[in-house]
Amino acid sequence: MIYFVTKNRHKYEEAKKIIKEIKILSLSYPEIQADNIESVIKFAIEYLKDKIEEKFFIEDSGLFIEELKGFPGAFSSYVFKTIGNQGILKLMENVKNRNAKFVSIVGYFNGSLHIFKGECQGKISYKIRGNKGFGYDPIFIPNGCKKTFGEMEIEEKNKYSHRGKSIRKFKEYLNTK
Repeated sequence: MIYFVTKNRHKYEEAKKIIKEIKILSLSYPEIQADNIESVIKFAIEYLKDKIEEKFFIEDSGLFIEELKGFPGAFSSYVFKTIGNQGILKLMENVKNRNAKFVSIVGYFNGSLHIFKGECQGKISYKIRGNKGFGYDPIFIPNGCKKTFGEMEIEEKNKYSHRGKSIRKFKEYLNTK
């Protein structure tokens, strides 16, 4: 059994569709404010590794908007809690370049740390669309799609998403062990 340490049920449901053999472990851990997601993951794993006896993983992600020089990036969770999707859309008013990407980092600990990264290129929509998923899903349109993540069911989102990609890389690693 491998535990997914998260309090975010949406993240767990997305991961469970790809790796059936996981179980949620709803534990709090410190999320440092750092300028890159990998540092956040490494700090959290270091904090958790002596508190959990079984193999476990965590996942963190960020939205990087090209026109905003990568903002909110590693601060995505804080920015979402502070200004939400409406705030991002306000920052993007009258902006033509709507290119953005989501980045997901999975940190897996089985006695040593393993990192898996997934990216999804896309654009910021002009308005909130859809009520599925969570966070920035209703304002992010992956390249090659007309729908936002917020308009997609989990299975469809997982085909494109940053998290789907990092979790699939993690699953490939597990299949070699």
